[in-house]
Amino acid sequence: MLAMDNHRKNPVLENLDAMALRHTEEKKRSAKKVLVCAGTGCVANGALKIIEGFKRLLAEKGMDVETLALEEGREGAATGVAWSGCQGFCQMGPLVTIVPDEILYVKVSPEDVGEIVERTLIGGELVERLLYRNPSDGKICRDAAEIPFYMGQTRIVLDDCGRIDPENLSDYLSNGGYASAVRAYFDMTEEDLVELMKKSGLRGRGGGGFPTGRKWGEALKQSSAVKYVICNGDEGDPGAFMDRSLMEGNPHRVIEGVMIAGRAIGASESYIYVRAEYPMAVKRVRKAVADALAAGILGADALGSGRSFHCHVMEGAGAFVCGEETALIASVEGKRGMPSPKPPFPAERGLFGMPTVINNVETLAYVPLIVSKGAEWFRSYGSAESPGTKTFAITGHVANTGLIEVPFGETLGRIVMEIGGGVCGEDGSIGAEEFKAVQIGGPSGACLTKEHLDMPLDFESLKKIGAMVGSGGLVVMNKSACMVSVAKFFMQFTQNESCGKCVPCREGT
Repeated sequence: MLAMDNHRKNPVLENLDAMALRHTEEKKRSAKKVLVCAGTGCVANGALKIIEGFKRLLAEKGMDVETLALEEGREGAATGVAWSGCQGFCQMGPLVTIVPDEILYVKVSPEDVGEIVERTLIGGELVERLLYRNPSDGKICRDAAEIPFYMGQTRIVLDDCGRIDPENLSDYLSNGGYASAVRAYFDMTEEDLVELMKKSGLRGRGGGGFPTGRKWGEALKQSSAVKYVICNGDEGDPGAFMDRSLMEGNPHRVIEGVMIAGRAIGASESYIYVRAEYPMAVKRVRKAVADALAAGILGADALGSGRSFHCHVMEGAGAFVCGEETALIASVEGKRGMPSPKPPFPAERGLFGMPTVINNVETLAYVPLIVSKGAEWFRSYGSAESPGTKTFAITGHVANTGLIEVPFGETLGRIVMEIGGGVCGEDGSIGAEEFKAVQIGGPSGACLTKEHLDMPLDFESLKKIGAMVGSGGLVVMNKSACMVSVAKFFMQFTQNESCGKCVPCREGT
């Protein structure tokens, strides 16, 4: 419990414990829960109508939590309905999971709701036509653990993304949320936190891979009384939607990471910069910040610690160049988003001329996990120089598109052929022989070909061949793809997104 961890009477933490306990008790009221993926892709395909349909039908049959929870002797008889963030398997959305049976239905439509209620929730049967069928061998999969797309992954930062309600603070708290922030604010010093990040080897997931601990340490050394933390959610690479899904699916973990970064460098103000093209992410992050403020997690007395920490949400106008940290700083300051020469680096002189740490969404989402589980736990995944896992958005000519998470060092071939299910040909066939290339790292990245299929994906390996991890977009192309057209597309993209400041970019494109 948070209050017990604090070792002293703390009304804020006691209230958070009470919220978590109430939510846990509420969950016990329902024997089953219908969990509907409400990431952007599933919502676009009708997920909200599916949620409404379940709630309406369950209410009509007297099975919903609201109807039965207060009836004598009916505890555990009801069925709850909730939404989650992106569950990753975008190709097969909308997704509906029946908990605790872990039955996963794919490509569900609002018209399927009645059959699921009658046959599965009441009759205890499977609706076989809504289960995933593996195209390679025709095997029908009952749950995610049987599906190759999920079997090949190691979901750490995405672990709760498809399991909790992203708009419910109590749900996050009941899953251990903000415990790492409490530990950081009450039991650790700034130096402890910086050293922990250095030991973990956490590197920036936004593209450059700069060591997070070194960045925090540089900001901590500055003597300024005012410092800032900026969470960079301006994800602009074509085909990339990792940060978007994290903000939509688990915004409180991102906020908790921001808080810990602030504690580590001595900052009391932060900004979460989200591109305006992500309306659902903006909405959910704003609500999460408002709920955290109302609960005393943020504010003048954050977590009842006596320390001030405020979090502001700012919408970016969609300029690709604002993914670069100095251009992003200019945008937050109300100026035109254009990069500035370095040094000085933002950790020395950043937002409003003050020391500033900028990390991307995914980087900050790892921070609470590292604080709670330790540096060695994090290093148990990945490689020596690229510890941990990485999320990738896999799109294009591939059987299974979606959001995945694998340890650094996983090979390109296994990601595309096993997790991705193989390359789709023009005639509808699926097989390795259709593979031509994968574009990685966005406009600043490169195209990987057959000779790279056995290459591990990590910072060092990609750097050696002139490529980069980037934010994590993987665009798969089959034999029909014209590489000249691909090059033209990215050059056109770069030309359109150029801020015009530097001659090579302004004139060279």
